[in-house]
Amino acid sequence: MNGEMTALRKNGSVERMWCAVSWMGLFAAWACVASSPGSQGKAWGPLLRAYGVKDERVIQAMDKVRRADFLPQAVQPHEYEDRPLPIGYDQTTSQPSLIANMIAALELRPGCHVLEVGTGSGYQTALLAELCSQVASVEILAPLAERAKARLRELGYKNVAVKAGDGYEGWQEHAPFDGIVVSASAPKVPAPLVAQLKTGGRMIIPVGEGRSARLLHVVKQGDGGYTAEESLPVSFVPLTGEHVARDRRGSAHPDPAVRGAVDAGLERPETRP
Repeated sequence: MNGEMTALRKNGSVERMWCAVSWMGLFAAWACVASSPGSQGKAWGPLLRAYGVKDERVIQAMDKVRRADFLPQAVQPHEYEDRPLPIGYDQTTSQPSLIANMIAALELRPGCHVLEVGTGSGYQTALLAELCSQVASVEILAPLAERAKARLRELGYKNVAVKAGDGYEGWQEHAPFDGIVVSASAPKVPAPLVAQLKTGGRMIIPVGEGRSARLLHVVKQGDGGYTAEESLPVSFVPLTGEHVARDRRGSAHPDPAVRGAVDAGLERPETRP
């Protein structure tokens, strides 16, 4: 999973935007860093509350799980910096403020069962394991999946299942889920993921292409459909795999739910240098 924070301006106001970065562009993210918890006693709470995270369970989990436990040794000293960090295989782990916002959007309750699409380093997986009874996580890069699985096992997480595979298809054997968090952008909401949500379950997923994407809050309805509400503007690395490639070939437009929200008057902010 990948993410970096930049600022967007519209009508004189500032809006946060998280955007994906590659290994080569990672250290350019310094220009986007506004603050870190390093000056706050190495606790994430003040920073996360400033970014609108109100779920105390999420904040407690962030303070409990050491980001360094999931980072390569060379970047472990930077664990408390609120920016993306490299995890190998040309991938990065998102900045903690973005991770916390996405998890909080799921409104998870004790005893929950959650699916993560994009295991990455396993850091977010561990956070979810602190909040839920059962976590299923799918990572398309097999080396990352195996490394995260081994690290989570070493740290004593017994309520986590990790596999290498195409996250677009979810993980039917572990369904249904109270929540699904997707750490890469899709051209539309994947139908298999909606099908694997419980009625009333929530999914947070970046939908759209490039810098035009936004986080979408999806809620499963009793008739099998879903409602969707736009949130933060983002730019994530794209989901990959055969199924999502077919979606991209089949449609030149983002998900109808996103188009509907825009038509209803939700403006997309203009980017500025």
